[in-house]
Amino acid sequence: MLTWNDVVSLADKGNLPPPRTVRKTEAEWRALLTPEEFHVTRQHGTERAFSSEMCSLFEPGRYECKCCGTLLFDASTKFESGTGWPSFTQPVAQDVIAYHVDRGYGMVRVETLCNVCEAHLGHVFPDGPQPSGLRYCMNAVALKKLSE
Repeated sequence: MLTWNDVVSLADKGNLPPPRTVRKTEAEWRALLTPEEFHVTRQHGTERAFSSEMCSLFEPGRYECKCCGTLLFDASTKFESGTGWPSFTQPVAQDVIAYHVDRGYGMVRVETLCNVCEAHLGHVFPDGPQPSGLRYCMNAVALKKLSE
């Protein structure tokens, strides 16, 4: 189980090698994604809080990267954070998320990216429920929900 110290260490010292890599040109990504999906995942944007019904979905399932289909999260780790974005306590595997220190907007945060295709997913914070204490605050448009 990843902890906040693990996340900070990965962000500072380097991420785990990805299980595979997917690279496309900007034109290829634009052809595959909606304008909002492209803005969030490829240009490090953020969707409006509470803009997706995904926040209130808690039935069994899995969540994959909208860009490359990499499995990222399981619904068993999803929780109601009250933030307006889908939140999880752990990724399905330690090597599917990359971490980078984000110093934008006058604060220091840890950005989360798909480790396979480098899609911006959101951020991770140390204020989630135990036992990990992590809150992966994800943009819903960066994820695709798969049913069980």
